[in-house]
Amino acid sequence: MALTAGIVGLPNVGKSTLFNAITQAGAESANYPFCTIDPNVGIVEVPDHRLQKLTDLVQPKKTVPTAFEFTDIAGIVKGASKGEGLGNKFLSHIRQVDAICQVVRCFADDNITHVSGKVNPIDDIEVINLELILADLESVDKRIDRVGKMAKQKDKGALAEHEILVSLKAALEAEKPARSVEFTEEQQKIVKGMHLLTAKPTLYVANVSEDEVANADDNEYVQQVRDYAANENAEVIVICAKIEEEIAELEGEEKEMFLSELGIEESGLDQLIRASYNLLGLATYFTAGVQEVRAWTFRKGMKAPQCAGVIHTDFERGFIRAETVSYTDLLEAGSHGAAKEAGKVRLEGKEYIVNDGDVIHFRFNV
Repeated sequence: MALTAGIVGLPNVGKSTLFNAITQAGAESANYPFCTIDPNVGIVEVPDHRLQKLTDLVQPKKTVPTAFEFTDIAGIVKGASKGEGLGNKFLSHIRQVDAICQVVRCFADDNITHVSGKVNPIDDIEVINLELILADLESVDKRIDRVGKMAKQKDKGALAEHEILVSLKAALEAEKPARSVEFTEEQQKIVKGMHLLTAKPTLYVANVSEDEVANADDNEYVQQVRDYAANENAEVIVICAKIEEEIAELEGEEKEMFLSELGIEESGLDQLIRASYNLLGLATYFTAGVQEVRAWTFRKGMKAPQCAGVIHTDFERGFIRAETVSYTDLLEAGSHGAAKEAGKVRLEGKEYIVNDGDVIHFRFNV
C-alpha cells in the first residue's frame, strides 16, 4: 500500500537517529538544525509473529514479510508556517505523508543543544502543532474566499464545503487541530481532499535516555507527553533512539539477549512500526503455499476483490472467490487440509470484507 508515516519534530530531538534505526539507511544525523533538508524515505518490515508461525507450519521455499514506509522530515522551528528556517519546504513534505509520528525529546543532555535552550516536551509539541495549525488556517482562509463566492450563487457543492470550512476555521482559530472536528462520512471525504496538516492521524514518540528506557514510567517528561496525548486520544510510544540504532544491527538471539539485558520485552521500533501501521488503518492478510508464505498489507474495510488487487490487478479484475481461513483456525487445525475437514475454510465472494489475519487463496479467471 502506498501509504507513509512522516517523522517530525524540532531539531535535535532524535528524529534522524530514530530513522537510521528504523531503516538502517544512514540518514545524516548531526548536532545542529537543518541537517536533514530533503526528506529521507525508507522501507521497513512490519514485525508480525504470525508470519513465522505460518512458515513453521507450511515449510515454504521462502517467506516474505509486508513492508511499511517512513519519511524522515527535517526539524520544524517556530515560524515555519511563515517560512522561518526552511519552513515552507518542510511543511510541503509533511503534506505529502498520510500520518505523523511526532518525536519529542524527553531527556536532558548538556552535549546536545536544544533549539529553545531548555527541555520542555509540551512546549515542543505545541510549537509544532501551532505551526501546523497556522499553515492550515491560511489554507482554509484562502479556500473560504474562493468557495464563498460560489456558495453565494447557491451552488450545492460549494454550500456544503463552505459549511465545513467555517467549522474548521473556528477550530483552528481556537488552536485545535482539524482532526478534532466531528464530520459525517460524506463531509470527511471533502476534508480529506483539502490535505490539511492537522487532519492527519498523529502519534507521539517520547525519546528517552539510555538509563531511563526500562523505567519510562518514572520519567516526568514522558508522563507530561502521555497526559497531553490523552486529550487528543493519541498514542504515545516510548523509545531510546540511540539504543534502537544499536538494536537495529542485531538479529535473533543476540537481539533478544540485548533487550533482556536492558529490561525490556520488545524494541521501541517494533512498537512504533505497528502503531504507525494501525494509525493508518492498515491490516495484514496472508497467502501460504509451498512456494512462499507472504504477508500483504490492506486497508481495513477492503473487500476481497480489492485485497486480491493488492497482489495483482488481474486478480481483482478476474476475481471469482476467496478461499479463506483465519490464522487462528489454521494454526489450531495444524494444516490447511485439517482446517478444511473441520469446516473452518470458507468460500467468500465479492462482498466479503477481509479481516486482519485471514489466510487467503484467491481464485480468478482473466
